[in-house]
Amino acid sequence: MSQIKLKVNTVTQKYPILIGSNLISKLSKIFRDNSIQFKQCLLIVDKNIPKKAVNTLRRSIKNKKKFLFFIKVNEINKSQKNIDKILDFLLKKNFSRQDCLITVGGGITGDLGGFAASIFKRGLQFINIPTTLLSQVDSSVGGKTGINTRYGKNLIGSFYQPKLVISDSDFLKTLPKREIICGYGEILKHSLIAKKKFFRFLQKNISHILKLKSPFIEKAIYESCKIKKLVVEKDEKEKNLRKILNFGHTFAHAYEASLGFSKKLNHGEAVLLGISTAIKFSLKKKILRYEEYDLIKKHLENAELPNDIGNYFSLKSINKILIFMSKDKKNNSNDINLVLLKKIGETIINKEYSKKHLKEFLRNELMN
Repeated sequence: MSQIKLKVNTVTQKYPILIGSNLISKLSKIFRDNSIQFKQCLLIVDKNIPKKAVNTLRRSIKNKKKFLFFIKVNEINKSQKNIDKILDFLLKKNFSRQDCLITVGGGITGDLGGFAASIFKRGLQFINIPTTLLSQVDSSVGGKTGINTRYGKNLIGSFYQPKLVISDSDFLKTLPKREIICGYGEILKHSLIAKKKFFRFLQKNISHILKLKSPFIEKAIYESCKIKKLVVEKDEKEKNLRKILNFGHTFAHAYEASLGFSKKLNHGEAVLLGISTAIKFSLKKKILRYEEYDLIKKHLENAELPNDIGNYFSLKSINKILIFMSKDKKNNSNDINLVLLKKIGETIINKEYSKKHLKEFLRNELMN
């Protein structure tokens, strides 16, 4: 495919997102074309990245001092302990603020490296090369960085925009189907919160997208990034509009945390469960019409996407789920703040409900 360029223009940073194939073999040219200069760089690389791709990356960054820092990627390793290791390495090698940190991996790698870059000498140049569908359509856009704690997900972090995002579609060919479904959760979310026409495209072409067929997968990535870009440009620090990007996530993050961020449920699968729960709650509260609810529900079911929390949780899980929901960073009171769906393409933010109310709802869901 030909290279696509999206320009993100936030208050704190202007940067391009490049989408295309075989981009990692052209890094030096890409850096020159985008006026990015540095003397040395640290590449934080997911251990799952094929050795051939890592070698291509190293060769492609010419006339620079390069260091590699490999990380075993899981939610547990998205921790302060690994941040300390990265900072120690940067300090030991005497990196300056004009040098560069480059992440090569999925959302966990980008979040971890981005957070380290944001706090090293109050800001080191940061380039993100997302390698999963989930990170290419979501976490690489918008500047959110962070780490997990035993109290919940992403509770320590910063807003720190990269200098450049490079989404090479060739990386997707190495992913198992479960990882493609993981990324699809965020693609679907973007369509539901902002653009019914995009949702219709997904309905019609889901099988092509999940099989990574061109041009369907490229269009899905592009449209998803474009929606998030427009939201982030209007509200970089999540004061108001950007909260719509959390649709389904208050449930999703609690589901992940309740299972200890285990392999039983990855982030995108949790988002799909969160979407399913949020639309059901929106229907119960008479915010979403049944016809719209049914369209989404059938889409999830027909594509055999995760949509039933009963497959992952029992009645015994409810209190733990509610504890994590109550710790969500969107909450401003003892009640739980939710983003709900009014119709496909339009959300309602800052709806607050008591833990007792949500407990009854989840109990009914798990008993059905």
